[in-house]
Amino acid sequence: MLAPDGRCKTFDARADGFSRGEGCGVVVLKRLSDAVKQGDSVMAVIRGSAVNQDGRSGGLTVPNGPAQQRVIRSALKAAQAEAAEVSYVEAHGTGTKLGDPIEVGALSAVFAAGRQTPLQIGSVKTNIGHLEAAAGIAGLIKVVLSMQHQQLPAHLHFQQPSPHIDWSGAIAVTDQPRPWPQSEQVAGVSSFGFGGTNAHVILAAPSKVDSPPTAATALTPSQIPASTEPGKTALPYFLLTLSAKDPQALRAMAQRYSEFLARHP
Repeated sequence: MLAPDGRCKTFDARADGFSRGEGCGVVVLKRLSDAVKQGDSVMAVIRGSAVNQDGRSGGLTVPNGPAQQRVIRSALKAAQAEAAEVSYVEAHGTGTKLGDPIEVGALSAVFAAGRQTPLQIGSVKTNIGHLEAAAGIAGLIKVVLSMQHQQLPAHLHFQQPSPHIDWSGAIAVTDQPRPWPQSEQVAGVSSFGFGGTNAHVILAAPSKVDSPPTAATALTPSQIPASTEPGKTALPYFLLTLSAKDPQALRAMAQRYSEFLARHP
């Protein structure tokens, strides 16, 4: 299953396995209505999600295409979203000769009909490898960052499209950075477990929901305190969080910060 060169060449003709990565991902979740009420800055909205199981398949390393289709359709239904709304899918995309065609086939079955523009797909595994238990959250964070920057990053190691995949025009790999305006920011994120558990999440930019929150954390000019120096504005206060192994080390660290900030205000 492992690529000899240590690279995930997802959707490429050279795909020959995945590379292992290590990492974790953390996101803060809150009901949208609560976030709006409390003035939180919302980076993205999870409109819907779904999980299912492959059941019996052709083998441990053989994904189940129909099961992938079902989990994506269930997520779209939960999100009350149409397939045509989705402009990008962060694919599971391990980079195997068998798995890649099955996944793209499932995406085509769900998203191809009636599209005006091709569905863009990519996989963060080409950047950082397969984080295994953290692979799904890595893909979700990639999509949220892409929304913030309004750009889809390039999917790496894509030189020659796999001959085992039908590239009829409905699906396109994002092999170059592409603008991603907020008006188009509805995306799917897939994560398919080795044991047969499939998950799919539908994400949207805050501007795509009915009641987008305002970033109450941003200060207006009238809220920023005036500086004692003419022509300058003082910065607002910020919280500096410190962590150490024991109280003595924490005090020493706090002292170093205090001395540094006194020298460099």
